[in-house]
Amino acid sequence: MNNTLKNQVCNLSPGTEIQGKWHNVHYKILEKLGVGATGVVYLVQLVNGTLAALKISFSNMSVTAEVNVLKKLSQVKDKVLGPRLLDVDDWSYGSHALSFYVMEYVKGQPLLSFISTRGTEWLQVFASQLLTDLENLHEEGWVFGDLKPENLVVTSNPVKVRWIDVGGTTLQGRSIKEFTDFYDRAHWGLGSRKAEPTYDLFAVSMVLIHAAYGKRINKTDKPAEQLKRFILTTKQLEPFGNVLYQAVTGKYKSAKEMKTEVLSVEKRRGAKSKGTKPQNVRQPSAPRVKVKKKRSHVLETLLLCTSVMLIYILYLFIQVL
Repeated sequence: MNNTLKNQVCNLSPGTEIQGKWHNVHYKILEKLGVGATGVVYLVQLVNGTLAALKISFSNMSVTAEVNVLKKLSQVKDKVLGPRLLDVDDWSYGSHALSFYVMEYVKGQPLLSFISTRGTEWLQVFASQLLTDLENLHEEGWVFGDLKPENLVVTSNPVKVRWIDVGGTTLQGRSIKEFTDFYDRAHWGLGSRKAEPTYDLFAVSMVLIHAAYGKRINKTDKPAEQLKRFILTTKQLEPFGNVLYQAVTGKYKSAKEMKTEVLSVEKRRGAKSKGTKPQNVRQPSAPRVKVKKKRSHVLETLLLCTSVMLIYILYLFIQVL
């Protein structure tokens, strides 16, 4: 696809109708959801009102690869590892035949936006959820590859982080086909671009760092040393700094191992919080104070009466004399 055509495809107006050449299904564009290295994704509406995500590919090879990944992931029993594939077709755009596929629209709030409004305390929850999904993905022989906040949304009821673009998903053992520098370990000099579980664990750590710190950090001339120092000294990353450090340096070999450490840190935090909780100081009860005050008043009255009586007796004695 040449640049002129790519520019047109990436800027289709809301209301544009896309009709599948082979399945004859009509899709109306509502808005653009995003643009990636392999294509552009639009939010579309079917005739019956159903919403879906439609991706127009920049090349036939990439659409075939991504569709195959979605098909494979959908075959995994009792596990949701990506959006459901709904349709694959071509669209006649002028003299061009553009390949596209349609998938489930995962409605949610972008990860960084959610953390910004709801707080970083959610990061431990999302880290655990994300690592569980990656563990399942790795067991099926795949690596997600291009893991970044733009590919993650937080759904509600229940609150859960989900990935929405499998364009970078690669079979283990091959070279990562799609990546973003900040989340790529090779960019930081901390590993290769070989598709293996540790590649995804590095990316998870960078996503958490970005979300907790609020922005990306610029790479220096000693990136590996810079990243390690940043993780271990940045307050926003406490108390998970050591876990992140172990992940970016490749110490965890599986998502399950890293998840266990994340949960362990959270458990220790909870125990420490309970252990340092201030104890209630016992205060004197109100009734005791009142009783004490009451006894004091009685004694004062008794002494006063005695004094008056003694004075009266002394007065009578003087009168008799």
